[in-house]
Amino acid sequence: MERLKNNQRLIRGLVFTGFFVSYLFLMFLEFFPHQISLQVGQVSPETIKAPRSIVFEDKAKTEEAREKARSQVPKVYLINPETNGAILGEVNNFFLNIEKILKQSLPQKQKEKLITAEVPFTLPAGMAYDLAGITVERWKACGRAATEILGELLKKEITPENFTEIKATLPDKVSRYNLSYPEKEVLLLSLNYYLRPNAVYDPEATEKLRDRAAQAVPKVWVSVKQNQKIIGEGEIVTPEHLAKLEALGLLKPKPSFRNFIGAVFIILFTMLTPLFYLYQQRREVFNNLNLLVLLGIISFFILALAKSILAINVGAFPEMTPLVGYAVPLGAATMLIAILIDFNLSLLMTAILALLIGIGTELNLKMSVVAFFSGLAGGFGVSHLSQRKDLARAGLNIGIVATIAILALELIDKTSLSTAFLAALVLGPINGILAAVFTNGFLPYLETTFKVTSAVTLLELATPSHPLLKKLLMEAPGTYHHSLLVGNLAEAAAEKVNADSLLARVGAFYHDIGKLKRPYFFVENQFGSTNPHEKLTPNLSTLIVTSHIKDGVELAREYKLPAVVVDIIEQHHGTSILKFFFQKAIEINGSEVKDEDFRYPGPKPKTKEAALVMLADSVEAAVRSLKSPTPGRIEGLVRKVIKDKLLDGQLDESNLTFQDLHNIAQAFDKVLSGIFHNRVEYPDINPEALRKEKKS
Repeated sequence: MERLKNNQRLIRGLVFTGFFVSYLFLMFLEFFPHQISLQVGQVSPETIKAPRSIVFEDKAKTEEAREKARSQVPKVYLINPETNGAILGEVNNFFLNIEKILKQSLPQKQKEKLITAEVPFTLPAGMAYDLAGITVERWKACGRAATEILGELLKKEITPENFTEIKATLPDKVSRYNLSYPEKEVLLLSLNYYLRPNAVYDPEATEKLRDRAAQAVPKVWVSVKQNQKIIGEGEIVTPEHLAKLEALGLLKPKPSFRNFIGAVFIILFTMLTPLFYLYQQRREVFNNLNLLVLLGIISFFILALAKSILAINVGAFPEMTPLVGYAVPLGAATMLIAILIDFNLSLLMTAILALLIGIGTELNLKMSVVAFFSGLAGGFGVSHLSQRKDLARAGLNIGIVATIAILALELIDKTSLSTAFLAALVLGPINGILAAVFTNGFLPYLETTFKVTSAVTLLELATPSHPLLKKLLMEAPGTYHHSLLVGNLAEAAAEKVNADSLLARVGAFYHDIGKLKRPYFFVENQFGSTNPHEKLTPNLSTLIVTSHIKDGVELAREYKLPAVVVDIIEQHHGTSILKFFFQKAIEINGSEVKDEDFRYPGPKPKTKEAALVMLADSVEAAVRSLKSPTPGRIEGLVRKVIKDKLLDGQLDESNLTFQDLHNIAQAFDKVLSGIFHNRVEYPDINPEALRKEKKS
């Protein structure tokens, strides 16, 4: 076991494998343990009853009804005016050409030959001879009848489908005219010859009408009561049986090797992408296995929660069942990751988890979009967390964003307005409420378990009502007010050097709590009383003063302060020398006194925040000792204190640069100049003398 603990690479591999298997298991996990495998046509080996009441959409029947509606929509044709003009022109030419023959002064037999040659269709025997004998006026009457009949027919759409039916009406239409036998016969023959379909098929308009008809068909909902028999033992399995079993989650899906391979690659991408980002951008988080495990647990929790929510069946509102995924509170994961680990990482995980939620809902893009935007709202809502109620405000933002996103997507998807508004106004707020509740509920436990200090915890520590600060105020008021001023200095400087200003302020508030054990041995708590150090040797005084570090660490652990605050308490003096007692010891014992005996035990500040508290503490004490603190003297003293700490090597491990030290000095000057400014002396006023002066 000890060897295992020492092999970090092996531990990381085991953790990665554990999460990989867990995610894979979650992806294929069905929440209903009793599952059976049946196929259409198979004999059921047992009687199966519904374990619960559900109402579900029978997608097969819905699709069948919609396909039927589509098939009932006829093809759309558009009348072609050019075709109509061509038909009328051809008929008119036919009658004009015959009319020209009839006008000629030729024997009837010769006209018969010319008519036979002119007619493009076959005439019954002897009809050409009969036509050659009729008058021009009668022939013109035939032509007018032909034009009228065609004019009536060509107003309608003549398609290949109805062409035969329309041609069948020609004899009735011809019979309405007072014409002789050969006249009616040639009229009917010519109409049959020249009439043809005048409409062109319009596939685009046809598809639109068919789609509209399909959308108008309502979904087919099937209701199943609890304990209702789905199928009896020995009955033949039908598609309806399978639909009910599948809706109840009792039908075991067919194992698919393709699905398994796809899931393996998706999970690998899901896990490797944030690790690659952390390796490139946040190496300290990548190297912290504790935080990686925390990231994995938060992600697994939100996916398991999503799977549970997606299994909810809304029996009273069946149309809402496919939409319950909108309530998945991805914002909770985003906020927890942003608060506990890293803000930019939380945005990346929002995109990845939203993608996985979409995959879990049969590649439903709408679920991914809503989860993504609501997650972003949660992340940005806590990006500048300054008080606990910011979490509630972030939950409100998530609810608003989710509501708008749901409504927009359902309107685009042509969902009925009632369902779209119901889903948006119910599921959107639920999403925001769940995100805020889960974040507030889990945050303290995750902080404690993984030893992570969030901004929320620091904010709670910064309140004056904290027991330790109240104790400091009552028992060491000088130290308390000194700590508040150090906190203001450290916070102002932290904002200039891109350090954690909240941690610097809270660390400053608690940096001197060790003085609670012997408050009157520190000058800020003596209030004009006798200084006990006047009766002690320099070595003993040094021992008492430096012990406030050890006492402070013990007190901080007793009150369960976070490790980052304990570190600041322990490091805020580094290995600095107590110059006063060191000089006093030299005056008493000579130059053989060793400076090591008058230094704090350390360690030196290892973070920017600890170094800022050290500098703020030293600067505040030094400036307070000035008898006439003018701006010029304050500025000079601030830079001298910082320079002394730098030359003494106290800042060697703090990652502060020379530019940082310059910025820190400017921040200290600004704060201290506001505190130690000169004020106009108020004159003493004698009311009696003033009254006499007014009377005179």
